Amino acid sequence: MSPSRPPRTARPTGGPQSYRPEPGSIPTQPGVYRFRDAKGRVVYVGKAKNLRSRLSSYFQDIANLHQRTATMVTTAASVEWTVVNTEVEALQLEYSWIKEFDPRFNVKYRDDKSYPWLAVTVGDEFPRVMVGRGAKRKGTRYFGPYSHAWAIRETVDILLRVFPMRSCSNGVFKRSAQIGRPCLLGYIGKCSAPCVGQVSAEEHREIVDDFCDFMAGQTRPFTRRIEKEMYAASDAMDFERAARLRDDLGAMQRALEKQAVVLGDGADADVIALAEDPLEVAVQIFYVRGGRIRGQRGWVADRVTDGDTAELVEDFLLQLYAGDADSVPREILVPELPTDVVTFEDLLSDLKGSRVQIRVPQRGDKKTLQETVATNAKQSLALHKTRRASDLTTRNRALEEIREALDLDEAPLRIECYDVAHLQGTEVVASMVVFEDGLARKGEYRRFVIKGVDKQNDVASMHEVISRRFKRLLDEQARSETRSTDQGPMLVDPETGRPRKFAYAPGLVVVDGGQPQVAAAQQALLELGINDIPVCGLAKRLEEVWLPGEEDPVILARSSEGLYLLQRIRDEAHRFANTHHAGRRSKTMVESMLDDVPGLGEVRRKTLLKHFGSLKKLREAEPEEIALVPGIGPRTAAAIKEAVERASATRKTAPGTMSVNTATGEVIE
Repeated sequence: MSPSRPPRTARPTGGPQSYRPEPGSIPTQPGVYRFRDAKGRVVYVGKAKNLRSRLSSYFQDIANLHQRTATMVTTAASVEWTVVNTEVEALQLEYSWIKEFDPRFNVKYRDDKSYPWLAVTVGDEFPRVMVGRGAKRKGTRYFGPYSHAWAIRETVDILLRVFPMRSCSNGVFKRSAQIGRPCLLGYIGKCSAPCVGQVSAEEHREIVDDFCDFMAGQTRPFTRRIEKEMYAASDAMDFERAARLRDDLGAMQRALEKQAVVLGDGADADVIALAEDPLEVAVQIFYVRGGRIRGQRGWVADRVTDGDTAELVEDFLLQLYAGDADSVPREILVPELPTDVVTFEDLLSDLKGSRVQIRVPQRGDKKTLQETVATNAKQSLALHKTRRASDLTTRNRALEEIREALDLDEAPLRIECYDVAHLQGTEVVASMVVFEDGLARKGEYRRFVIKGVDKQNDVASMHEVISRRFKRLLDEQARSETRSTDQGPMLVDPETGRPRKFAYAPGLVVVDGGQPQVAAAQQALLELGINDIPVCGLAKRLEEVWLPGEEDPVILARSSEGLYLLQRIRDEAHRFANTHHAGRRSKTMVESMLDDVPGLGEVRRKTLLKHFGSLKKLREAEPEEIALVPGIGPRTAAAIKEAVERASATRKTAPGTMSVNTATGEVIE
């Protein structure tokens, strides 16, 4: 592939707008572009059907860009592009540049562990079967990858009695040839011993080809052939040979039982699923060959761009297949199609030499299998986060990075984070989550209902929450001091043996928001006479850390463990606030829709809510189930069911309202 023109470059003079290309200077053809920083390092590579349209989107008002895109364009100092003839060429060049420059803002899928391959060295005169890991080599045919090395070794050991090909190392093979005596495998019938000439190179090659065909999924011809030979030997009274063939057939069946059929059409497909959160994405892939799962693999990557699921799938397919044509299957099942699926199919079809289809399964076995893969992806992401959060060294490094970035006297061993959420000014709630030594202390979490301020004013709501929490701190400390002992104030309730709810002061207060929320929290503390507890805010848009009275935010590196910890705490506060808000909203909706039900007073409404617990369960209940609630008869149950269905239908047809995180403007539902 050769570009139709040399790269064009926009040179910097400072700031994103300073290196914006001149109007009309960017072509409208397909191409690939790359952003460079002030030192000339490539920080991002992308492709576009229309270079002018795509690049122009990066130079709009920075406030309209996603936080990661904004970080990328402010980090960059120049942009250059190369025009190509087709979109397929753009994909190929994009992959080449990503491999060459390893840009920091491109998604990089790092394998969460090393997976074993079953390899056959078909390029050798006497091919060898072996289990190995790492990069692929030319002249070797690979099967897998598999989840466990021991499982595939066990399968190979079973199959060697049916396909007695070489499995020894080069050293063992040469030594046996020199002494004229095969190794143990040759004596027990699990190797045809080509080292000592028991079979010729051509005969051994036939055994190898049969083994490869069997591993590739063409199993039925071999089982039929062995069955036929077994019955023929039995009819010829050659019972010893018939017994050996019977054992061979049993070995093949045992090998097949280890790989259950999941797709009845015998498809060759890669089934891909993603699990995402705002910070990371996990990918799982199941390799299905001949309708059987031959292997499984997983990756985890930081989300360094604002791409949606379709773009994440596109990045993954490019990294997985563009450099490894041998691994491209006939069919690729994905959770969402790439933006330009036709171009991707053309690229992969060219690599494979035959037609490749990319699609989203809608029903049947393939849909069910992808749901299984998606479950594995979710578990993989959860396990990755657990490992990262539970590592003591990583947590210590995160706390130390926070201490240095915020210029604290000591690492904040106890961090409290606050978030506010509301539904168009109603049902305003707030959350307080606690992390100690970098780990969540869910028993210390607290919820607040905002009542005493303008409910549309999230800054005032934050002020109220901080005031209430730390007024309780002062009250608890005062009570503890009156009951102090020789060992100091009693911060533990003597009756329950548990810590007093608000008795411990945090080493750092984090609020979800920017300068206004930080200022409100700091003012609340000062009004209570507290000036020794540091406060910061984490603004979700650009992941900036704001300090009281500072005009500019603190910028932590995107890969910083300190930033990762602050993000986890902030996201946990956001989740906890949303859960509280959803519960209150559900109860409010139930109460409002039941107001007009005749004979249903406040006491029975509360009983109904307590019984079902949520609007969803009440909506799913039948009138007979509702009538089982104490005080609710069949007639009232029918009226309740009718009211709930009427309210649900109205909600579906009318313009809906949404829950909003007031600090960020993010929609909750």
